[in-house]
Parts: sequence; C-alpha cells; structure tokens
Amino acid sequence: MADVFTLGIDIGSTASKAVILKNGEEIIGKSLLDVGTGTSGPERVIRQIFEDTGMTKEQMALIMGTGYGRNSIEIADQNMSELSCHARGAYFLLPSVHTVIDIGGQDVKVIQIDNGAMVNFQMNDKCAAGTGRFLDVMARVLEVEVSELGDLAAQSTKRVGISSTCTVFAESEVISQLAHGTKKSDIINGVHHSVAARVTGLAHRVGIRDDVMMTGGVAQNKGVVSALEEELGHIVHTTPLTQYVGALGAALFAYQKALVKAKQ
Repeated sequence: MADVFTLGIDIGSTASKAVILKNGEEIIGKSLLDVGTGTSGPERVIRQIFEDTGMTKEQMALIMGTGYGRNSIEIADQNMSELSCHARGAYFLLPSVHTVIDIGGQDVKVIQIDNGAMVNFQMNDKCAAGTGRFLDVMARVLEVEVSELGDLAAQSTKRVGISSTCTVFAESEVISQLAHGTKKSDIINGVHHSVAARVTGLAHRVGIRDDVMMTGGVAQNKGVVSALEEELGHIVHTTPLTQYVGALGAALFAYQKALVKAKQ
C-alpha cells in the first residue's frame, strides 16, 4: 500500500504552524512562524514546510485547517475546530491525557478528553488576561524578553501578589511594584501565579483529571508551568512539540478522513 501523507495547518492569532504526517503516525515535517491570521504567516508557513520536506500539495491525500484563522486557509480541503485538534494531538503525544490546557496568544482553553476525543471544555476569550498577550505586555513593562520570564521567575525569593485580572490594571500594579523597588524576578513570579490562578479557575469548571498536558506557546515558559502545577495541585506535562499540537491534531484528522475517502 502506498504511503499516505497529510498536512495539518494551525493558524492562531499570533503564530502559524504546519505539520506533515506519514501514514498517520510519523511526523516528517513541521514549520512555525511567529505571525498569525491576517498576515503573510499562513501562506509562508505552507511554503516553508513544502520547501523543507521537498514535497508538494499534490502529494497530500488531504489538507486540514484549524485554529483562529482556519477559514482563511485556501489550500485546506476541510477545516476543524482547534479544540478537537488540540485534544487529538495531545492524545497522540500522551495517550494517558485527560485534561489539556492550551494557552494561546489571545485565549485560554481547558479541554477534557476521553480516548482522544473532547468531551467538555471551557474557554476564556473575552480578555487578554492569562494569555500569551498578557505575558507580552508584562515583559514589555518589565523591559525583559518573553523568553527570559521563566528563568527570571526561578530566581524569585518571595511572592508578589498581582491581583488584577485585567491586563491594564495588572500593568499598573507591575509599574507600582517597580516604583517601590520590588525585584523583577519576584514580580514575574507574581505575574505567573496570576496567570495560573485564572487558568485554574477555568480548569475547575471543566474538572481536572490526570494526566494534565499543557499546549501552546506559553507552555515553553517553565515559570508558568511551575505556577500552574502549584495552583492546580497536579503535575503538568509539556512536550517539545507544544506549539505544534493543534497542527498535529489536524494532520491526524486529515489522515482519518483520507482513509474514509479512499474506501468510498
């Protein structure tokens, strides 16, 4: 039987990701650009993955789009909710997973999973607090890189309470703490726990069951992961493929649908 190749494309609010799968089990290519929907990101990420793998659109049995900007992916044969795709991708990487926490650029999703399928979810998309955007704003105020937040938080010796759930007010709190000479590492630790507390509130509405996995770009921040473990009281698993989980899930669904199509 000939190999079956599928492409999953996840266009988020702040990043574009793509994954090519072989026979629904082997990742043979992946690409990521830190620009999302409404930009040249979607087009470029598709071009990049084909260039990297030496493959073409015609070799794909099916192309599945997902994410915030999924309806703008002209190359996609079908689209699917990012909730379902994150559930499927997380299950592929960690078959024991029952709770997925996805912190994206502009929203937070907590998904409950049974056997790789989403059975319940909660989503916070009305406000930037607790999202990647929130951390971007805090890093700018603190004059540090977002990539430095995790290491700086690890140097904290005391917790600073950042109580505001609004990004604008939290920004004022951080500025006030800086004016009082509070160490940046302590403030960052407080910011991380503020994010974790918001996410934990969402998670309790869904119900937290082990194993817990965190996906999305913010999962690369070990300070947030650590704060989340503390607030949740559960171990939080991450993966080096954290930003690709949605695209991976889309490629897996594309494989399933390609098999059905082949039988028809």
